[in-house]
Amino acid sequence: MFNITDVKQLIEAVDASSIRELSYEGEEGKLTLRKDTHQTTHTAVQQPATVEPTLAPVEQKPVNDEAVAVNSEKEVNYDHVIHSPMVGTFYLTSSPDTPPYVEVGDTVTEKSVVCIIEAMKLFNEIEAEVDGTIVEILAKNGELVEYNQPLFGIKKA
Repeated sequence: MFNITDVKQLIEAVDASSIRELSYEGEEGKLTLRKDTHQTTHTAVQQPATVEPTLAPVEQKPVNDEAVAVNSEKEVNYDHVIHSPMVGTFYLTSSPDTPPYVEVGDTVTEKSVVCIIEAMKLFNEIEAEVDGTIVEILAKNGELVEYNQPLFGIKKA
């Protein structure tokens, strides 16, 4: 059976993304999420034993521009920000006993992996997007990040 916490996180991720439908089928059953542009997301879960629980619609929260804006009082030494492409848990390392992908001062290329974001037990590698130097890490290791949340400040090469 699907874990309700994981399903809720997936609903939030679909709500925050531009995709309209997501289907997943595994040993625990089948999950389909559809997004209507006029309503909130609805979910239907079908278990192998034909149990069909339905979750209530998830209320969409407007993106708060102030929450993602860089603090104007702080001097910014970078000219590019890597934003989170999804809701999930932010990790600077691939496992607890390995060194971080990047640290402040590291030089990266546009294909350099800078972190991973775990969403629904899937680990998504996030690339630097530009050539440059890591100036600031804006998210904390192991914490939940929101869609479009700033993760890294990079000074372009």
